[in-house]
Amino acid sequence: MKLFTGLILCSLVLGVHSQWMSFFGEAYEGAKDMWRAYSDMREANYKGADKYFHARGNYDAAQRGPGGAWAAKVISDARENIQRFTGQGQEDSRADQAANEWGRSGKDPNHFRPAGLPDKY
Repeated sequence: MKLFTGLILCSLVLGVHSQWMSFFGEAYEGAKDMWRAYSDMREANYKGADKYFHARGNYDAAQRGPGGAWAAKVISDARENIQRFTGQGQEDSRADQAANEWGRSGKDPNHFRPAGLPDKY
């Protein structure tokens, strides 16, 4: 009976451990997706494309799984809260958050893609 209980306990611990490791892996990869979208936005330097890059970063991260979606939400919320704190515009921040949520929900980020943005992005 003790052996059986020990085996059950070990399998539960290992199962939970692997789920957490998967979550953190997804979060790490999602954070990299967010950074890639930010870097592409800076490189493109294309007027009116910021909502597209917000949606794309959140979309890519959320496609990783729950950990990626969590990372995208945390990063997006932090970025927008910093903008609000520094007074960079409530209206723009709300529009950014709408694009963030659009991407995280799995909707196509190309909805926000401006005409003329190079195909590289």
